[in-house]
Amino acid sequence: MTTGDRSESRNHGGLIAVAICCLLALFEGFDLQAAGVAAPRLAPDLGLKPQDLGWFFSISTFGLMAGAAIGGRLSDRFGRKATLLVSVGAFGVLSIATGLAHDLNSLLLARFLTGVGLGGALPNLIAIVAESVSPKLRGRAVGFLYAGLPCGGALASLVSLAGAAPSDWRVIFFVGGVGPLLAMVLALALLPNPPRADAADPQDRKSGFAEALAGDGRGPTTLLLWITFFLALLIMYLLLSWLPSLMIGRGLSRPEAGLIQMAFNLAGAAGSVATGWLMDHRRWRTLTILVVFGASAAAVAAAAGAPASLTVFLGVGAALGATVSGVQSVVYGLAPGFYPARLRGTGVGAAVVMGRLGSAAGPLLAATLIGAGGSSNQVLLALLPVIAVGGLTSLWLATRPRAED
Repeated sequence: MTTGDRSESRNHGGLIAVAICCLLALFEGFDLQAAGVAAPRLAPDLGLKPQDLGWFFSISTFGLMAGAAIGGRLSDRFGRKATLLVSVGAFGVLSIATGLAHDLNSLLLARFLTGVGLGGALPNLIAIVAESVSPKLRGRAVGFLYAGLPCGGALASLVSLAGAAPSDWRVIFFVGGVGPLLAMVLALALLPNPPRADAADPQDRKSGFAEALAGDGRGPTTLLLWITFFLALLIMYLLLSWLPSLMIGRGLSRPEAGLIQMAFNLAGAAGSVATGWLMDHRRWRTLTILVVFGASAAAVAAAAGAPASLTVFLGVGAALGATVSGVQSVVYGLAPGFYPARLRGTGVGAAVVMGRLGSAAGPLLAATLIGAGGSSNQVLLALLPVIAVGGLTSLWLATRPRAED
C-alpha cells in the first residue's frame, strides 16, 4: 500500500469515527436533556416537590463525575473503543430503568447509575474524535460532536410533544435507552480504534494522574481548564434542566415550552459547529471567545427581560442555544490539545468531572433560588457573573501552551 493509499484509508477511517461518535453523542444528548423535558409531567405523576426536582436534575451528574474519572482513565489503559461501548451500553439499559421508576428513590438510583454510563462515554467520544482528525481540523470535529448533544435534546423535546398523558414521560426514557443500544451495535461493527491512542507505549498507559494533569508544567493549565469547565456546564445545565419550567412559570403552555426547548437545541447545534470552525483558526480564537461569551450574556439578559410571547421566546431561546452551545464548543475544543495522546483520556476525563460538578451546581442553584421565592428573571440574571468569569478564564486558556501531537 502506498503512502497516499494509507493516508486516504486513514482519512476515511477518521470520517467514519467522527460520524459514529456524533451519532452516539446525539443519544447521549437525548438522555442528558430527557430529565428537563420530562420534568413537567414527571413531577405531578410521582408527586415531586421543587427540591425533589433539583435532586432529580442533579443526581445523574454525580454519577457522571464518577463515570468520567473512571472512563477516561480506563480508555488510556485499555483502549477508547472498548471503554466507550461498555459506557454506552450501560447508559442505554439504565435509561430504560429510569422509565420504570415508581417513586423518588428508584428514580434517583436509576438516574445516578445512568450518569455513570454517560460520564464514561463523553471523554472517550472527545478523545476519539480529537485523535481521528488532524489538529488543524480538531475544533470543527469537536464542534460537530458537541452538536450531537443539542440535536439529541431537540429529539427529546419532540418525543415529549408526542404524548399528553401524565405517564407519557416514561416513553422519553424508553426511547433514550433503546436508541443508544442500537447505535452501540453499529459502533461495534464499524468504529475503528483511534490509531494514536492504540499506538501508545503500553508503559505510558501506566502513567499516574499526577503526570497526566500536572506533568510538563500542565498544572496551571489544568486548573484553569477545570474552572472553565465548571462554569460553562453550570450555565448549560441550569438552562437545560429548568428552561421548560421557567418558561411555564412565565405563562407559556407546556407545548410552547417544548417548542422553545427545541429552538434552543437546534440553534445550539448550529452554534456549536460554527464556533468549532472559528476556533480552528488560531488568529480568530481570542475574538471568537470574546464574541461567544459576550453574546451569551446578551442572550441571557434578553431572556430575562422578554415579554411572555411564544414568538419572542422562540427567537430568544434560539439565541440562548446558539451562544451557550458555542461556549461549550470553546471549552470542549480547547481541552484535548493540552494533553498528549497517551494521557488525553485521563486529562479530558478529569476536566469533564469538574464540569459535572458545575452541571450539578446549576440545577441546584436554580432550585434554591426558586425555593426561596425567586422569579424566573432572577434565576436567569444570576448567570451573568458566571458567564463573565468563564469568558475570562477561557481567554487565559487560549494563551496557554499546547501539547505536541
